[in-house]
Amino acid sequence: MPHLPEDQAAIPVWNAENGYCEDFQVGDRIRSIRRAISEGESMPFNSLVMDHHPYVSDDLFAVEEGVFGRRLVAGAFVFSLGLGLAATNCLNSFSYGDDRLRFIKPVFIGDTIYTIRENHSKEVHSDRMGKLRVSYSVYKAPGELVLYAEHLLTALYREPASFAEEAAAKMAAKAKDKSRG
Repeated sequence: MPHLPEDQAAIPVWNAENGYCEDFQVGDRIRSIRRAISEGESMPFNSLVMDHHPYVSDDLFAVEEGVFGRRLVAGAFVFSLGLGLAATNCLNSFSYGDDRLRFIKPVFIGDTIYTIRENHSKEVHSDRMGKLRVSYSVYKAPGELVLYAEHLLTALYREPASFAEEAAAKMAAKAKDKSRG
């Protein structure tokens, strides 16, 4: 590790993985720790992203006129926390996008959430990387599903030569499709 003394560089980095596409196992699941969502973090998030909808920032409106009788936590914040709870710092993978994001049930200030991440699929993406699909199911205690999203990511191959033929065929098919369109 550059810029660190040798004895410190040898210490493993907390919450970091060095996994490659080949290490990704379809069907594997992990569960995060739980965490409560406080007022003191919800409002700064709303301000940061300019989400000042009355359901997330106006307590009087939420209590007296709102459908739920109390303030919600912004869905974007629940999504960010939910992914962050189960995300690992894999040094060989890169975010590609998100699909099927659904806000299923409301989350309120003071609710405690946790996440289950499940590995769904992997495929050849290029000559250097595979593409992975994982789901993030965010629950509030005691087990009520509140958010679901599928996250796409690319991951480096440990042995790119093992995927070269399939990657070349896939890239040739993409080029052929582009020339038709």
